[in-house]
Amino acid sequence: MEGSSKNTILIVDDESSNVLYLNRILNADYEIIAAKDGVRGIELANEYLPDLILLDIVMPEMDGYEILSLLKNAEKTREIPVIFITGLTGDVNETKGLALGADDYISKPFNDEIVRLRIRNQIKIIRQMHTIIAKELAEYKSRAKLDFLSRMSHEMRTPMNAIMGMTSVAQMEDDVDAIHSRLKVIDNSSRDMMRLIDSMLDVAEINDDKATLSCSDFNVKSMLQKVLGQINEQRLHKEQKLSVDIDASVPVSVYGDEKRLSQALGNVISNAVKFTGEQGHIQLKISTPEHDGETITLQFEVIDNGIGISKEQQEKIFLLFEQVDESQNRHFEGFGYGLFTTKYIVELMGGQIRVESEPGKGSTFVITVNVQAARSSE
Repeated sequence: MEGSSKNTILIVDDESSNVLYLNRILNADYEIIAAKDGVRGIELANEYLPDLILLDIVMPEMDGYEILSLLKNAEKTREIPVIFITGLTGDVNETKGLALGADDYISKPFNDEIVRLRIRNQIKIIRQMHTIIAKELAEYKSRAKLDFLSRMSHEMRTPMNAIMGMTSVAQMEDDVDAIHSRLKVIDNSSRDMMRLIDSMLDVAEINDDKATLSCSDFNVKSMLQKVLGQINEQRLHKEQKLSVDIDASVPVSVYGDEKRLSQALGNVISNAVKFTGEQGHIQLKISTPEHDGETITLQFEVIDNGIGISKEQQEKIFLLFEQVDESQNRHFEGFGYGLFTTKYIVELMGGQIRVESEPGKGSTFVITVNVQAARSSE
């Protein structure tokens, strides 16, 4: 249980005497919670996610086999080890339980030493697995951080070199138009540098679970104009067509985190531009699939006719430091943080992001977020 260093055991048994006995011999070493029926047992399993479940087989209304089947078929509880505690004997009962996913049996009447040893052995396995998982996770994070920093430092060199180079050249120019041209490059490169720095801070916040929302009223169309303005030069350079369709149900203003939403939407649209070829087409559709008067669900669909994403890669693109095929990335650039950040932001705003795509046939990214009705009328 939270706040305790002890492993947690959930006992599901309709006989109070059994629960009292198990609690007496186990509570010195483990945190014990108990339920007298299957419904309550499943509720407690989902609430506390215990390290081990001791489950009686013969119970009214829902027997142990039914409870075990429900636990093992639920994503949240399927990995919790279960030991049957039962007075039933015979290979048929044991085989049935093991086939459903039981990890061990303890027979009634109980023997103190056997109960302690069987539970100790299961807890030992659990602790070993936790140690292995923690070690692998730490190693992965360490490698991922180094990889991320390497990619970021490489990515930062491009705008930094441009800023330094154009500054030196501008200092030697006499022609006003030439100086303005150099200053424009410096300005664009400085913005790119700020974008990279902001991204690094975002990833750090998310990793430390410190990202928060800062909400206020904002105009939806004005927000979209700012987002599209940031990628406009990139899109026009590739002569891509952009169409925007805002449903009549979308409010003029809403209450939410404009900056976070702009960032999430900007990441997805920027990717659409990046992975769509010359003279390609990008569509942006905004609608409100749900609106109860106070809470508003905004839905953004970003549709492109670019290179597309395979089913295998679709499972990776929202993970930190993961990217689509490396051969594609060498051509299109990028270093694997945008969609990770986007997913976190969208979920922070009570929504979700999904992708529908096929290689060579483009991609559709669908973002939903929950906002509130504007606090003040415009």
